[in-house]
This record gives sequence, structure tokens and C-alpha cells, in this order.
Amino acid sequence: MLGIRLEPELEKRLDRLAKTTGRSKSYYARLAIQQFLEDREDYLLGIAALERNEPRISLEDLERELGLDR
Repeated sequence: MLGIRLEPELEKRLDRLAKTTGRSKSYYARLAIQQFLEDREDYLLGIAALERNEPRISLEDLERELGLDR
């Protein structure tokens, strides 16, 4: 169980979204936390790889390697 306090304006926006879509506020809170954690984990993994001086590839090279540069 998790309880959080939201700023009034944020609470209103969340409430409006939940009512408009027929989803619960808890649904959107779970979704937001899940997305935040995935983004944060990716960020931290990237920082750790940089600190270990692992090989890097540019986005342009990756796109070329995957055939997405067309």
C-alpha cells in the first residue's frame, strides 16, 4: 500500500483524467510510476556503462547497422 500527497492542481488533473477515461486514479499512478522506473533504470544503466568505459556506438552508426538509415 502506498499513499501519496499531490498538489491540488495535479490531483484535479488526475481526477479529471480518471473520470473521463473510466480508469481509476490508482491505475494512472501505477502507470506513471512504472514508466518513471523504467526510464530511471535505463538512465542509471547508461551512466554505469559510461563509467565502465564500455564501447559506444553513435545513433547514426546503429541506424546504419540495423538498416534504418534509408
